Parts: sequence; structure tokens; C-alpha cells
Amino acid sequence: MKPLDSDFSETHLPFFSVKSGEGREVCNDLYYWTNQIVNVCFYGVPGTEDWVLIDCGMPHSKERIMEAAEKRFGHAGKPKAIVLTHGHFDHVGSLEPLLEEWDVPVYAHELEIPYLNGERDYPKGDPTADGGLVSELSPFYPHHGIDVAGSVQKLPDNGDIPFMEGWKWIHTPGHTPGHVSFFREKDRILIAGDAFVTVKQESLYRVIVQKKEISGPPRYFTMDWEAAQESVGKIAALNPKSSVTGHGEVMAGVELERSLNMLAERFDELALPPNRRPH
Repeated sequence: MKPLDSDFSETHLPFFSVKSGEGREVCNDLYYWTNQIVNVCFYGVPGTEDWVLIDCGMPHSKERIMEAAEKRFGHAGKPKAIVLTHGHFDHVGSLEPLLEEWDVPVYAHELEIPYLNGERDYPKGDPTADGGLVSELSPFYPHHGIDVAGSVQKLPDNGDIPFMEGWKWIHTPGHTPGHVSFFREKDRILIAGDAFVTVKQESLYRVIVQKKEISGPPRYFTMDWEAAQESVGKIAALNPKSSVTGHGEVMAGVELERSLNMLAERFDELALPPNRRPH
């Protein structure tokens, strides 16, 4: 596994939310842990050796992720697999270093694999997407792909997620071409990735204090807004009862139902960058 010339080794982003380093249990077998400003999920009951890591956080976070996993499961064993919602730097920042420690398969949607095997880079961040500082700095964030070609494989065509019995992956493109979310029908829990988030990710202040509010996918990195809108509608139709998103706190119950429906119905107003809204 060879890193690209522009790897994450020199990437240090000094953004930390008040929740950084904290974890919260969504249910007995799903736990999310905040790595600076992004959430990493751990699937599996405490004490089990059959667990799965969902997304890999920020660059230079390998040790912290491994420590969080050991604290959650009570041992230093490796996961059965790593599953990715998508390949942006804040979701795969520590993937390559983790694979040096853990020889495990990595699963992603087939349309995301070109960004994970060294073939393609994402577009640069769009500083005009919103007036917030996070957006204005986004052209300087890493946007290159990575190369884990020896480990990555596509998610099964039948919608199953390896080592996550009862869960299905759902193609929710827009933020990236191969973005996926994960849904478990029996308790209607959703792992949304960045298909929508529960903090206004463009605002540094709101990111730092983790003000909970529904928002569309992070504007500065979203590639296809028409697809993003369709994905939010698809998720709202699932009527999830609880959702972990890539950024922000868990949202559940009536708050989630009302917020998701509002986002789907008023997507142009609430999610689109001002310069993309219809006049």
C-alpha cells in the first residue's frame, strides 16, 4: 500500500469541538466518538471481538481511535472490517495508518473506490459556498484521494454490510458520488454520514460549541446538489427513529422526524448555498 505523493502526513487542522474526545452510546451495539469535529462509529457490543469501525476520522488520530476502541470493547483487538460512508479527508484521515496496524478489509461503494485507490481526487473546497470561516478556508483542506487499493473492496450488491447483520447500506450520493448511509430496519437506526448533518458545518462557532440543528451536507465539499436533495428525501422516507451523522450530535424521536421532513421539504432554502438557490 503506497501513499500518494500528497498524503495526510503534513495535515494538521486546529479545529476542535467541545465534544472532541467524548463518546456516546446510541444503543447497546452502536457507539459514536467525536474526533475533533467528526464522528467515528463503533459497531458491536462491549466486550465482543466481532466489531466494525465506521469511518476513520481526522489525520494523525490513529492512536486516539485505537484507544477509543479499546475503551469501548475492553481489549486491543482489531475490527473485523472498516466500513466507509465516503472518502473525504475527515472520514479517512487515519485509514492508512490504521491499516498498518490492522490488516482488515475496507468496504465502500464502488463509485467511491476511485478516490480510495489512487485514481481520482475530489474537487477543491468551495470558499463561496457559505459566508462561514470553515467554508472560506475549505480550498486549503486536503481534497486528494488516497491509495488503499490493496485493502478496499466494494460493498455487496445486495445491500448487506459485511459483519453488520441486519444492517443495509443505502446509496445516498450528492456529497460525493459513492456516499452511503447505513440503516437497520428493526430499530430504525440510521448512520447518515454526511448526507445530512446535525450541526451547521460551515460555521466555526457552531462547530466548536456543537449547536444541534439539522443541516444539509457540508456545502463546501458537496459535489452534486440535485443528487444530495434526492438522498435527503430517500432518508426521510425511511422514517428513522435515531440518527448519527458525520458531524454533530445524535438526533432522535420527534425532533429527528420533524427536522428531516423540514429539510426534505425546504431543501433549497435550508441546504443549498446562497449562490445556487433558485431566484
